[in-house]
Amino acid sequence: MPLGSLTRPELIFPDLPAADRQEVLRALAERVAASGLVKSAEALFQQLWDREQLGSTGIGGGIAIPHCKLVGLKHGVVAVGIVPQGVDFGAVDGRPVRVFFLVVSPDGAPGQHLQTLATISRWVKTGGHTERLLALHDPRQVYDLLCEGG
Repeated sequence: MPLGSLTRPELIFPDLPAADRQEVLRALAERVAASGLVKSAEALFQQLWDREQLGSTGIGGGIAIPHCKLVGLKHGVVAVGIVPQGVDFGAVDGRPVRVFFLVVSPDGAPGQHLQTLATISRWVKTGGHTERLLALHDPRQVYDLLCEGG
């Protein structure tokens, strides 16, 4: 399944203004809530922050996959945020994180949640994807790259 099938251009944010973990999560939550896909930016932020307190979702290589399940959500949401300068996200390799794949799943869909995380993980491990993504500044171009599959 192409990663692009899980998101859409209006959920791609190539210019997140954030200096730390909380600011990244709050900015992503606010932008997703502004899209109308979740009811409360604060509730989403709190779920993401609670999950992050269990251990960083920074998987290394400049990538993090913050994720949570949200009660009342009808469909999963995948958003992509880029912080060009990178932030310390407590990633496993200690490197700053620049690319964030936000995954929000319905509370009652653990299988869908895990499948989405696996799809993202496979995509970022495919050679060159992250570097190509970071070279793009237009949400539509990022979306087209995600749709290429791989």
